[in-house]
Amino acid sequence: MAGILFSAWQGEVVDNRGKSENDYAAPARLAIPEEFAHETIRAFMGWDGLVLRDATVDVVDMCTRYIEAVQKESCGRCVPCRVGTRIILDVMTRISEGQGSAADLEKIGNLAAYIRDGSKCQIGQTGLNPLLTALTHFRPAFVRAVDEGVKGGGAQYRVSVTAPCMSACPTKLKIPRYIEEIAEEMPSASLATIRQDTCLAGTLGRVCVRPCESNCRRANMDEPISIKYLKRFAADYELDKQKERPVTGPRETVKKVAVLGAGPAGLSVAYYLSQMGYGVTIFERLAEPGGMAAVGIPDYRLPRAILGGEVDLVSDLGVEIRYGTVVGKDVAFSTLTKEFDAIFIGVGAHQSSPMGVEGEDKGYAGFISGVKYLLDVNMGKDPYPQGKKVVVVGGGNVAMDCVRSSFRIGKPDVNLVYRRTKAEMPADPAEIHDAEEEGVKFHYLCNPTRIIAKEGKVVAVECIRMELGEPDKSGRRRPVPVPGSEFMIETDILIPAIGQAIDLSFLDESLGVQVTKWRSVLVDQETFETSRPGVFAAGDCETGPDVLVRACGNGKKAAYRIDQYLRGEERVPSEKERFDDFFAKVKVYQKDEDIGVAGGEVRPQLRMIDPEVRKWTFDEVEEGFRTDEAIKEAMRCLRCWRIGMVAV
Repeated sequence: MAGILFSAWQGEVVDNRGKSENDYAAPARLAIPEEFAHETIRAFMGWDGLVLRDATVDVVDMCTRYIEAVQKESCGRCVPCRVGTRIILDVMTRISEGQGSAADLEKIGNLAAYIRDGSKCQIGQTGLNPLLTALTHFRPAFVRAVDEGVKGGGAQYRVSVTAPCMSACPTKLKIPRYIEEIAEEMPSASLATIRQDTCLAGTLGRVCVRPCESNCRRANMDEPISIKYLKRFAADYELDKQKERPVTGPRETVKKVAVLGAGPAGLSVAYYLSQMGYGVTIFERLAEPGGMAAVGIPDYRLPRAILGGEVDLVSDLGVEIRYGTVVGKDVAFSTLTKEFDAIFIGVGAHQSSPMGVEGEDKGYAGFISGVKYLLDVNMGKDPYPQGKKVVVVGGGNVAMDCVRSSFRIGKPDVNLVYRRTKAEMPADPAEIHDAEEEGVKFHYLCNPTRIIAKEGKVVAVECIRMELGEPDKSGRRRPVPVPGSEFMIETDILIPAIGQAIDLSFLDESLGVQVTKWRSVLVDQETFETSRPGVFAAGDCETGPDVLVRACGNGKKAAYRIDQYLRGEERVPSEKERFDDFFAKVKVYQKDEDIGVAGGEVRPQLRMIDPEVRKWTFDEVEEGFRTDEAIKEAMRCLRCWRIGMVAV
């Protein structure tokens, strides 16, 4: 990386001081952006060390400001960190003000090492690393500050706190905090922490794809923390104990916002804007809230009562939801632009993508799209009662929901066809495992080529064997047909579940809202604003079909942009959001890290109904954690908060 004067990170030291820039060596384990919010990054201090780009940076002053941030974040639950960081900050302040002594340098070095080795959590264990690095590699600067009474200051710093799990979470939940509150037997406080960042705690606690757990440092010791199910525990505790939910009633509002769609993105926008004091009206085409979360996820995974209760949380804030209202039919989009001060588009992907096989456009009985199939099932209807054999095509979570729901409406023979191998399937591995347990027959490395029908009804599907070739744009190996390998699978129901599409027919060109060639809404990626001022979009209609947690996270961001717009302010990411992007590039967690701590504690698994029983019922298949289980699991968390600071 060009321009790095000095770097000490993860045990790698790159010292380019005294060299010409053409001869600079580049750090191998660190990537630092050149700018932060359009300001040049002169230096960075963090949990693993420090990086300098500018030789004029006052290292002593920077260390003082960093220790100040560490002391502020110290929880105070152990003496070394609570007391030690306070003492170091006092001494560092004295040194940076030109009043230090030689004895102070030895004192802070010894105390920093003591705090690092004696603290219970990683605020203390990592927070002093940059200071120790600076004392080793920049000692002359400290000696000069002491001997000559050099005063520091004058630099500008930006500081933020993160954790590996938080960095990976699209909604940026304060995961270590809510887990710690469970460990301290405060589930209600934990839920309050979760609800700072999402209104769908119980929903995400059941159906989130948990990117946080893939970025959990505990996995380097044994197994990642069960972050998802601890979130569910906090939400379920409120229901189980019949705790009164804190309610903030409708406020007097001046400006109004229309939200199109009561799915995760729309609910998130409404949740935050209503708390900011705006009048929010949601227009929902279905007769119930939740969007694809309601009609696309079966009750055995996400009970309607859970989702409905969390929508009540939004309604209690004064949000009006108009059900059965189709924008473009019951109310014109142009009308909304006149009646509301801002509009948010959060419609979901309620249409299916075509397979491109012979016969799919013939209207055969028994050929049903995955989205339509799940919609009927979730409305309590058998989509095709005459059919008993089912073939689902696809490898995502929608395909898993289709095959598993088929048993539950009385279909005894259920098959899944996927053109790659199990290793490439995008579905949640837990969903694949549960489908296997329930008896779904998986047909890997094959793809439909033709629908076979008699008297207008599906009777079979012709497939061809596939083999994997070179990787495609997704990074997965491209499936290639094997000539002459065609075979038949008898079936009377064929369900394509290979992709979803968004209906944007309510947007005509005269409205000034541009769409992409993929028929998604075109937005500015930093502001979520469309090509028409005052109209914003997020969720599936902007990203294409995606996971629920990302719709929640982007809806939350969009709410703050809408607030900026209505206040007449520039639509820009907050400093916290800038740091989220920064930390994503720096990498808060490396999967090859040596934690240096023995593990051996496995995480508990939720109790599930026996496969031969659960496959025939829509009752929720998993029981949540008991209180003792949740507390024990929460105590496995390493509390690996990370503090980062840039000098700009």
